[in-house]
Amino acid sequence: MAAASSLHVAAPAATPRVGSAGPKSASAARSVRVARSGAGARPGGRLVACAAVATKADAPASEAASKSEGHEVLLFEALREGLMEEMQADPTVCVFGEDVGHYGGSYKVTKGLADMFGDLRVLDTPIAENSFTGMGVGAGMKGLRPVIEGMNMGFLLLAYNQISNNCGMLHYTSGGQFKIPLVIRGPGGVGRQLGAEHSQRLESYFQSIPGLQMVACSTPYNAKGLMKAAIRSENPVVLFEHVLLYNLKEKIPDEEYTLCLEEAEMVRPGEHVTILTYSRMRYHVMQAAKTLVNKGYDPEVIDIRSLKPFDLHTIGNSIKKTHRVLIVEECMRTGGIGASLRSAIIDNFWDYLDAPIMCLSSQDVPTPYAATLEDATVVQPAQIVAAVEQICQ
Repeated sequence: MAAASSLHVAAPAATPRVGSAGPKSASAARSVRVARSGAGARPGGRLVACAAVATKADAPASEAASKSEGHEVLLFEALREGLMEEMQADPTVCVFGEDVGHYGGSYKVTKGLADMFGDLRVLDTPIAENSFTGMGVGAGMKGLRPVIEGMNMGFLLLAYNQISNNCGMLHYTSGGQFKIPLVIRGPGGVGRQLGAEHSQRLESYFQSIPGLQMVACSTPYNAKGLMKAAIRSENPVVLFEHVLLYNLKEKIPDEEYTLCLEEAEMVRPGEHVTILTYSRMRYHVMQAAKTLVNKGYDPEVIDIRSLKPFDLHTIGNSIKKTHRVLIVEECMRTGGIGASLRSAIIDNFWDYLDAPIMCLSSQDVPTPYAATLEDATVVQPAQIVAAVEQICQ
């Protein structure tokens, strides 16, 4: 059985779809699945045991060039566009969750989809995360491509058995008889005075589950591209969305596009230190970067996006250039993504480091309701500036 850290998507390439008109049948829809990942093809397009990280041979085309023309959308609208396009193209794609139907979801990602596709493909469920997540696993086993929405990511802890013992492992424990092409998505992270139970970051909970892939969106552009790629994947994918990023606005291309699920994004090239981050912390890092530049530092900022597996090709090339690493995350410090990433960097790039790896994480405490205390538990730009100054001494 492949280890959790050896996830790698290798779906066979096919001819890209043109326009919104989809195949006439579910089998035809599946026959044109496209997953433009950096991996080479493998028999069956399934998870394969390989290196501990995803790798890629060639640099991707510039995202900035592809966004030169297009239309402006908010992040939640970009997610909805991606989901709607996949539902139009493939009749096996469906949505389960609480209030995802005519209410449109807790953050309106599914707004209008019930009117377009009907109540059976956009299915309102009872408040029973374990039940409808299990139903999604079963639907995936029978040939559908369910998208499960957690009204809040913290609620999905009620479905942890279905996600870990079923969703992540059934392909292996069935001897490859079943595929689970399932997407689990929803809002998470520290919002604004949402309290401890609504401020969960479940990356650390899910990262050790074998067979599960994890990505985190941070812009409207990558939100839509990752949504579409996750739906097309033959693997179960958890898509993390931050509750404070839904109203970010950005211009995205009018033409169809997808993003690689295993690829990091170079946000800002630099020479002095590699800063690795994801989700909301991307914006705290970029705010700190302005101060650092004024102080004479040249940080390189990478949005890792793929939380499992890590894109150590991009990360490694940066470390070989800067020789210093700072990890900034909103996840908890103990057992978080930063801890796993630091371990992977030490295992693979120890000889290139000129300073100890630093990791800034949230405090290991329940998130307070009081705004000042809430801010104190999360990494702030001033802490990032101070950490870079320490590393570069």
